[in-house]
Amino acid sequence: MNKKIKSLIQYAIILALVVFLVWWSLASIKPDQWPLIKHSLTHANYWLLVPVVVALLASHLSRAIRWKILMEPLGYKPRLSNTYMAVLIGYMANLAVPRLGEVLKCTVLARYEKVPADKMVGTIVAERAFDLVCLVIVMVITIITQTDLIGDFLYGMMTDTFGSKTQSISISRILILVGILAALAAGAIFIFKKFSHVGFIRKIRKVIDGIWQGLTSVRLVKKKGWFIFHSLFIWAMYLMSVQIGMYALTETAGFGIKASMAVLFSGSIAMIITPSGIGAYPILVSKTMKLYGLNEAYGQAFGWLLWTVQFFQMLLCGVVALILLPWLNKQKDDHEITSGNRHQDHQPGNSKATDSPVEAAQ
Repeated sequence: MNKKIKSLIQYAIILALVVFLVWWSLASIKPDQWPLIKHSLTHANYWLLVPVVVALLASHLSRAIRWKILMEPLGYKPRLSNTYMAVLIGYMANLAVPRLGEVLKCTVLARYEKVPADKMVGTIVAERAFDLVCLVIVMVITIITQTDLIGDFLYGMMTDTFGSKTQSISISRILILVGILAALAAGAIFIFKKFSHVGFIRKIRKVIDGIWQGLTSVRLVKKKGWFIFHSLFIWAMYLMSVQIGMYALTETAGFGIKASMAVLFSGSIAMIITPSGIGAYPILVSKTMKLYGLNEAYGQAFGWLLWTVQFFQMLLCGVVALILLPWLNKQKDDHEITSGNRHQDHQPGNSKATDSPVEAAQ
Protein backbone atom coordinates (compact mmCIF):
# COMPACT_ATOMS: atom_id res chain seq x y z
CA MET A 1 0.00 0.00 0.00
CA ASN A 2 1.22 3.52 -0.82
CA LYS A 3 2.80 5.28 2.19
CA LYS A 4 0.71 8.40 1.65
CA ILE A 5 -2.49 6.36 1.63
CA LYS A 6 -1.42 4.54 4.80
CA SER A 7 -0.68 7.86 6.50
CA LEU A 8 -4.06 9.26 5.45
CA ILE A 9 -5.81 6.17 6.81
CA GLN A 10 -3.92 6.47 10.11
CA TYR A 11 -4.79 10.15 10.48
CA ALA A 12 -8.42 9.44 9.55
CA ILE A 13 -8.62 6.78 12.28
CA ILE A 14 -7.06 9.17 14.82
CA LEU A 15 -9.45 11.95 13.80
CA ALA A 16 -12.42 9.60 14.07
CA LEU A 17 -11.26 8.53 17.55
CA VAL A 18 -10.88 12.16 18.62
CA VAL A 19 -14.34 13.09 17.33
CA PHE A 20 -15.85 10.07 19.07
CA LEU A 21 -14.18 10.84 22.41
CA VAL A 22 -15.22 14.51 22.29
CA TRP A 23 -18.78 13.45 21.47
CA TRP A 24 -18.71 10.81 24.22
CA SER A 25 -17.32 13.28 26.73
CA LEU A 26 -20.10 15.79 26.03
CA ALA A 27 -22.85 13.19 25.56
CA SER A 28 -22.02 11.58 28.92
CA ILE A 29 -22.91 14.83 30.69
CA LYS A 30 -26.47 14.55 31.94
CA PRO A 31 -28.89 17.50 31.55
CA ASP A 32 -28.94 18.15 35.31
CA GLN A 33 -25.10 18.30 35.36
CA TRP A 34 -24.74 21.22 32.95
CA PRO A 35 -25.87 23.83 35.54
CA LEU A 36 -23.27 22.45 37.99
CA ILE A 37 -20.51 22.64 35.37
CA LYS A 38 -21.54 26.19 34.43
CA HIS A 39 -21.62 27.27 38.08
CA SER A 40 -18.21 25.72 38.75
CA LEU A 41 -16.53 27.38 35.76
CA THR A 42 -18.28 30.73 36.33
CA HIS A 43 -16.96 30.98 39.89
CA ALA A 44 -13.44 29.71 39.09
CA ASN A 45 -10.40 31.76 40.09
CA TYR A 46 -8.86 32.21 36.66
CA TRP A 47 -5.89 34.18 38.02
CA LEU A 48 -4.56 30.90 39.38
CA LEU A 49 -4.22 29.67 35.82
CA VAL A 50 -1.29 32.07 35.36
CA PRO A 51 1.05 30.05 37.66
CA VAL A 52 -0.25 26.91 35.93
CA VAL A 53 1.06 28.27 32.63
CA VAL A 54 4.32 29.34 34.31
CA ALA A 55 4.82 25.80 35.67
CA LEU A 56 4.20 24.33 32.22
CA LEU A 57 6.64 26.76 30.58
CA ALA A 58 9.24 25.90 33.24
CA SER A 59 8.80 22.21 32.41
CA HIS A 60 9.30 22.95 28.71
CA LEU A 61 12.46 24.94 29.49
CA SER A 62 13.78 22.05 31.56
CA ARG A 63 12.97 19.72 28.67
CA ALA A 64 14.99 21.94 26.31
CA ILE A 65 17.97 21.85 28.70
CA ARG A 66 17.70 18.07 28.99
CA TRP A 67 17.61 17.81 25.21
CA LYS A 68 20.82 19.86 25.01
CA ILE A 69 22.45 17.49 27.49
CA LEU A 70 21.50 14.54 25.26
CA MET A 71 23.03 16.25 22.22
CA GLU A 72 26.38 16.98 23.85
CA PRO A 73 27.80 13.43 23.43
CA LEU A 74 27.11 13.83 19.69
CA GLY A 75 29.31 16.93 19.62
CA TYR A 76 26.50 19.49 19.26
CA LYS A 77 25.85 22.45 21.55
CA PRO A 78 22.92 24.45 20.17
CA ARG A 79 21.86 27.69 21.82
CA LEU A 80 19.30 27.25 24.57
CA SER A 81 17.01 29.92 23.07
CA ASN A 82 16.77 28.03 19.78
CA THR A 83 16.33 24.69 21.55
CA TYR A 84 13.55 26.10 23.74
CA MET A 85 11.72 27.63 20.78
CA ALA A 86 11.98 24.35 18.88
CA VAL A 87 10.44 22.49 21.84
CA LEU A 88 7.52 24.95 21.98
CA ILE A 89 6.94 24.64 18.23
CA GLY A 90 7.01 20.84 18.58
CA TYR A 91 4.28 20.91 21.21
CA MET A 92 2.14 23.12 18.99
CA ALA A 93 2.57 20.74 16.05
CA ASN A 94 1.46 17.79 18.18
CA LEU A 95 -1.91 19.49 18.65
CA ALA A 96 -2.68 18.77 15.01
CA VAL A 97 -0.84 15.56 14.17
CA PRO A 98 0.57 13.03 16.66
CA ARG A 99 4.37 12.70 16.58
CA LEU A 100 4.67 15.54 14.05
CA GLY A 101 6.12 17.73 16.77
CA GLU A 102 9.02 15.33 17.37
CA VAL A 103 10.04 15.58 13.71
CA LEU A 104 9.34 19.29 13.38
CA LYS A 105 11.35 20.38 16.41
CA CYS A 106 14.38 18.52 15.00
CA THR A 107 14.05 20.17 11.58
CA VAL A 108 13.47 23.61 13.14
CA LEU A 109 16.58 23.31 15.30
CA ALA A 110 18.60 22.01 12.34
CA ARG A 111 17.62 25.11 10.38
CA TYR A 112 19.09 27.54 12.90
CA GLU A 113 21.89 25.43 14.35
CA LYS A 114 24.59 23.23 12.85
CA VAL A 115 22.80 20.09 14.01
CA PRO A 116 21.72 17.48 11.41
CA ALA A 117 18.07 16.55 11.96
CA ASP A 118 18.67 12.85 11.36
CA LYS A 119 21.33 12.80 14.09
CA MET A 120 18.76 13.89 16.69
CA VAL A 121 16.37 10.95 16.25
CA GLY A 122 18.19 8.98 18.94
CA THR A 123 17.86 11.84 21.42
CA ILE A 124 14.08 11.95 20.85
CA VAL A 125 13.85 8.19 21.49
CA ALA A 126 15.86 8.64 24.69
CA GLU A 127 13.56 11.46 25.83
CA ARG A 128 10.44 9.40 25.27
CA ALA A 129 11.95 6.37 27.00
CA PHE A 130 12.70 8.35 30.15
CA ASP A 131 9.29 10.02 30.07
CA LEU A 132 7.82 6.52 30.06
CA VAL A 133 9.95 5.63 33.09
CA CYS A 134 8.77 8.78 34.90
CA LEU A 135 5.15 7.95 34.09
CA VAL A 136 5.60 4.46 35.57
CA ILE A 137 7.18 6.05 38.67
CA VAL A 138 4.13 8.33 39.03
CA MET A 139 1.85 5.30 38.76
CA VAL A 140 3.80 3.31 41.36
CA ILE A 141 3.93 6.22 43.84
CA THR A 142 0.20 6.84 43.35
CA ILE A 143 -0.63 3.20 44.12
CA ILE A 144 1.78 2.86 47.07
CA THR A 145 0.65 6.08 48.77
CA GLN A 146 -3.06 5.34 48.28
CA THR A 147 -3.34 1.62 48.81
CA ASP A 148 -6.68 1.91 50.62
CA LEU A 149 -8.47 3.96 47.97
CA ILE A 150 -6.92 2.41 44.88
CA GLY A 151 -6.82 -1.02 46.51
CA ASP A 152 -10.58 -0.92 47.11
CA PHE A 153 -11.13 0.27 43.55
CA LEU A 154 -9.01 -2.54 42.09
CA TYR A 155 -10.62 -5.03 44.44
CA GLY A 156 -14.04 -3.94 43.18
CA MET A 157 -12.92 -4.34 39.57
CA MET A 158 -11.50 -7.78 40.30
CA THR A 159 -14.68 -8.78 42.13
CA ASP A 160 -16.80 -7.72 39.16
CA THR A 161 -14.50 -9.55 36.76
CA PHE A 162 -13.46 -12.61 38.73
CA GLY A 163 -16.08 -12.73 41.46
CA SER A 164 -17.95 -15.88 42.31
CA LYS A 165 -21.63 -16.12 43.18
CA THR A 166 -20.82 -15.12 46.76
CA GLN A 167 -19.20 -11.88 45.45
CA SER A 168 -15.82 -12.97 46.79
CA ILE A 169 -12.84 -13.18 44.48
CA SER A 170 -12.47 -16.62 43.01
CA ILE A 171 -8.88 -17.90 43.39
CA SER A 172 -9.39 -20.37 40.57
CA ARG A 173 -10.37 -17.58 38.17
CA ILE A 174 -7.30 -15.55 39.13
CA LEU A 175 -5.09 -18.61 38.57
CA ILE A 176 -6.70 -19.09 35.17
CA LEU A 177 -5.99 -15.42 34.34
CA VAL A 178 -2.36 -15.75 35.46
CA GLY A 179 -2.03 -18.88 33.31
CA ILE A 180 -3.51 -17.09 30.31
CA LEU A 181 -1.15 -14.11 30.76
CA ALA A 182 1.85 -16.46 31.08
CA ALA A 183 0.77 -18.31 27.93
CA LEU A 184 0.36 -15.01 26.07
CA ALA A 185 3.85 -13.88 27.17
CA ALA A 186 5.37 -17.17 26.05
CA GLY A 187 3.46 -16.96 22.76
CA ALA A 188 4.67 -13.40 22.17
CA ILE A 189 8.30 -14.44 22.73
CA PHE A 190 7.87 -17.37 20.33
CA ILE A 191 6.26 -15.18 17.66
CA PHE A 192 9.00 -12.54 17.91
CA LYS A 193 11.66 -15.19 17.41
CA LYS A 194 9.90 -17.34 14.81
CA PHE A 195 8.48 -14.55 12.65
CA SER A 196 11.14 -11.89 13.09
CA HIS A 197 11.28 -11.51 9.29
CA VAL A 198 7.65 -10.31 9.06
CA GLY A 199 7.35 -6.54 8.56
CA PHE A 200 4.79 -5.95 11.31
CA ILE A 201 6.84 -7.92 13.86
CA ARG A 202 9.98 -6.06 12.80
CA LYS A 203 8.27 -2.74 13.46
CA ILE A 204 7.20 -3.82 16.97
CA ARG A 205 10.69 -5.07 17.74
CA LYS A 206 12.12 -1.83 16.40
CA VAL A 207 9.95 0.17 18.79
CA ILE A 208 10.96 -2.02 21.75
CA ASP A 209 14.62 -1.88 20.76
CA GLY A 210 14.39 1.88 20.36
CA ILE A 211 13.00 2.29 23.88
CA TRP A 212 15.75 0.07 25.28
CA GLN A 213 18.46 1.95 23.39
CA GLY A 214 16.99 5.22 24.62
CA LEU A 215 17.15 4.04 28.22
CA THR A 216 20.70 2.74 27.92
CA SER A 217 21.96 5.82 26.02
CA VAL A 218 22.12 7.77 29.29
CA ARG A 219 25.46 6.09 29.95
CA LEU A 220 26.92 8.31 27.21
CA VAL A 221 25.64 11.49 28.84
CA LYS A 222 28.37 13.43 30.63
CA LYS A 223 26.06 15.33 32.99
CA LYS A 224 24.10 12.37 34.30
CA GLY A 225 23.12 14.12 37.52
CA TRP A 226 21.66 17.10 35.69
CA PHE A 227 19.92 14.81 33.21
CA ILE A 228 18.14 12.96 36.04
CA PHE A 229 17.38 16.25 37.80
CA HIS A 230 15.68 17.72 34.74
CA SER A 231 13.78 14.47 34.07
CA LEU A 232 12.31 14.67 37.59
CA PHE A 233 11.84 18.44 37.46
CA ILE A 234 9.75 18.21 34.28
CA TRP A 235 7.26 15.90 35.99
CA ALA A 236 7.37 17.86 39.22
CA MET A 237 6.22 20.92 37.23
CA TYR A 238 3.47 18.84 35.62
CA LEU A 239 2.32 17.82 39.11
CA MET A 240 2.48 21.41 40.34
CA SER A 241 0.36 22.61 37.42
CA VAL A 242 -2.34 20.06 38.31
CA GLN A 243 -2.24 20.97 42.01
CA ILE A 244 -2.51 24.72 41.34
CA GLY A 245 -5.31 23.96 38.91
CA MET A 246 -7.12 22.20 41.75
CA TYR A 247 -7.18 25.47 43.70
CA ALA A 248 -8.80 27.30 40.77
CA LEU A 249 -12.15 25.57 41.35
CA THR A 250 -13.97 25.78 44.67
CA GLU A 251 -15.12 22.15 44.36
CA THR A 252 -11.57 20.77 43.91
CA ALA A 253 -9.64 23.20 46.13
CA GLY A 254 -9.74 20.81 49.09
CA PHE A 255 -7.97 17.94 47.31
CA GLY A 256 -4.30 17.39 48.04
CA ILE A 257 -1.21 16.13 46.29
CA LYS A 258 -2.40 12.49 46.23
CA ALA A 259 -5.40 13.33 44.07
CA SER A 260 -3.19 15.52 41.87
CA MET A 261 -0.79 12.59 41.40
CA ALA A 262 -3.66 10.37 40.25
CA VAL A 263 -4.91 13.07 37.87
CA LEU A 264 -1.40 13.52 36.49
CA PHE A 265 -1.22 9.81 35.70
CA SER A 266 -4.68 9.53 34.11
CA GLY A 267 -4.20 12.80 32.22
CA SER A 268 -0.87 11.58 30.84
CA ILE A 269 -2.55 8.42 29.59
CA ALA A 270 -5.15 10.61 27.87
CA MET A 271 -2.36 12.57 26.18
CA ILE A 272 -1.02 9.31 24.77
CA ILE A 273 -4.42 8.04 23.57
CA THR A 274 -5.37 11.10 21.49
CA PRO A 275 -3.50 14.17 20.15
CA SER A 276 -2.89 16.35 23.23
CA GLY A 277 -5.59 14.43 25.09
CA ILE A 278 -8.50 16.04 23.24
CA GLY A 279 -11.74 14.32 24.21
CA ALA A 280 -10.05 11.70 26.40
CA TYR A 281 -8.53 14.07 28.98
CA PRO A 282 -11.78 15.36 30.59
CA ILE A 283 -13.24 11.84 30.64
CA LEU A 284 -10.31 10.21 32.42
CA VAL A 285 -9.81 13.13 34.81
CA SER A 286 -13.52 13.05 35.72
CA LYS A 287 -13.43 9.28 36.33
CA THR A 288 -10.31 9.68 38.45
CA MET A 289 -11.77 12.44 40.62
CA LYS A 290 -14.92 10.37 41.08
CA LEU A 291 -12.78 7.93 43.10
CA TYR A 292 -12.18 10.74 45.57
CA GLY A 293 -15.89 11.43 45.96
CA LEU A 294 -16.12 14.41 43.61
CA ASN A 295 -19.35 14.87 41.69
CA GLU A 296 -18.82 13.78 38.09
CA ALA A 297 -20.06 17.13 36.80
CA TYR A 298 -17.38 18.98 38.75
CA GLY A 299 -14.85 16.43 37.55
CA GLN A 300 -15.80 17.22 33.96
CA ALA A 301 -15.47 20.95 34.65
CA PHE A 302 -12.03 20.43 36.19
CA GLY A 303 -10.91 18.19 33.32
CA TRP A 304 -12.03 20.61 30.63
CA LEU A 305 -10.44 23.55 32.49
CA LEU A 306 -7.04 21.85 32.77
CA TRP A 307 -7.12 20.62 29.19
CA THR A 308 -8.13 24.05 27.81
CA VAL A 309 -5.28 25.78 29.66
CA GLN A 310 -2.73 23.30 28.32
CA PHE A 311 -4.15 23.47 24.78
CA PHE A 312 -4.02 27.25 24.48
CA GLN A 313 -0.66 27.43 26.24
CA MET A 314 0.86 25.10 23.64
CA LEU A 315 -0.92 26.85 20.76
CA LEU A 316 -0.08 30.44 21.70
CA CYS A 317 3.48 29.75 22.83
CA GLY A 318 4.12 27.79 19.65
CA VAL A 319 2.92 30.70 17.51
CA VAL A 320 5.06 33.16 19.52
CA ALA A 321 8.07 30.86 19.11
CA LEU A 322 7.52 30.72 15.34
CA ILE A 323 7.56 34.53 15.22
CA LEU A 324 10.47 35.05 17.62
CA LEU A 325 12.81 32.35 16.31
CA PRO A 326 13.82 34.00 13.00
CA TRP A 327 13.94 37.45 14.64
CA LEU A 328 16.20 36.32 17.49
CA ASN A 329 18.57 34.55 15.12
CA LYS A 330 18.71 37.58 12.82
CA GLN A 331 19.64 39.77 15.78
CA LYS A 332 22.36 37.35 16.88
CA ASP A 333 23.70 36.99 13.34
CA ASP A 334 23.86 40.78 12.92
CA HIS A 335 25.64 41.07 16.27
CA GLU A 336 28.17 38.39 15.28
CA ILE A 337 28.85 40.12 11.94
CA THR A 338 29.36 43.48 13.68
CA SER A 339 31.65 41.92 16.28
CA GLY A 340 33.60 40.16 13.53
CA ASN A 341 34.11 43.41 11.63
CA ARG A 342 35.34 45.18 14.74
CA HIS A 343 37.76 42.35 15.45
CA GLN A 344 39.03 42.50 11.86
CA ASP A 345 39.54 46.27 12.06
CA HIS A 346 41.87 45.84 15.03
CA GLN A 347 43.96 43.05 13.53
CA PRO A 348 47.72 43.78 13.11
CA GLY A 349 48.54 45.00 9.60
CA ASN A 350 45.19 46.69 9.11
CA SER A 351 45.64 50.21 7.75
CA LYS A 352 43.12 51.67 10.19
CA ALA A 353 44.97 50.17 13.11
CA THR A 354 48.48 51.20 11.95
CA ASP A 355 47.94 54.78 10.87
CA SER A 356 50.41 57.16 12.51
CA PRO A 357 49.11 59.95 14.77
CA VAL A 358 50.05 62.50 12.09
CA GLU A 359 48.10 60.62 9.39
CA ALA A 360 45.18 60.22 11.71
CA ALA A 361 45.19 63.94 12.43
CA GLN A 362 45.23 64.69 8.71
